[in-house]
Amino acid sequence: MRRWKCKVCGYIHEGAEPPEKCPICMADRIQFAEIDANGNEMNAAPAEEATTAPVSQETAAVPGPQPSRFGGILVKLVLRLHLHPISVHFPNGLLPASVVFLVIGAFLGLESFREAAFFNMVFVLATMPFVIVTGYLEWQRRYQGAKTFLFLLKISCSIIVLVCLLILVIWRFIDPMVTDPASTNRLVYLGISLVMLAGAAITGHIGGKLVFAGRGR
Repeated sequence: MRRWKCKVCGYIHEGAEPPEKCPICMADRIQFAEIDANGNEMNAAPAEEATTAPVSQETAAVPGPQPSRFGGILVKLVLRLHLHPISVHFPNGLLPASVVFLVIGAFLGLESFREAAFFNMVFVLATMPFVIVTGYLEWQRRYQGAKTFLFLLKISCSIIVLVCLLILVIWRFIDPMVTDPASTNRLVYLGISLVMLAGAAITGHIGGKLVFAGRGR
């Protein structure tokens, strides 16, 4: 049985031909490479030989753009230490707790729960820039910036979470009583928080699919 590996997410397919699309990341079949029993790529195209055409002195004198050494070290650090999966645990852990606290505070009139929900969301909002930047670097380097449906959905849900979080924090800052049981906007506020929670759940689910893509799970 021939084995094919998706170059984007690492999913392994067994069959005579690669699938039309990767079932995990939706990458096209051209992103699949045949691998051997050890997982090594087979029939790798030979490297192109360098041209021996003479280079003019003027052309050689103009240096090409050099990548920032600090930027390269930073990217390697993000990938090596898995900083995106680490950082994303903060919103994934605190946002569900925030919504639960909001519901308890809004319907039972417990101010302490409403305060806890607000400060949790403020903390998550403060971590979101780091989560987004590390996620972007992971997408560009580890997944080659693939613009498949799965990645676009993950990015869209992340934006939804950020926008909802901004609305909730700013609204609560302007109107501290918005989650009070007597507030007419209480249900709207809770509705936005549920949309935020759904976006975070979808993003986490997609991240899990990508992490376990090559493990047969």
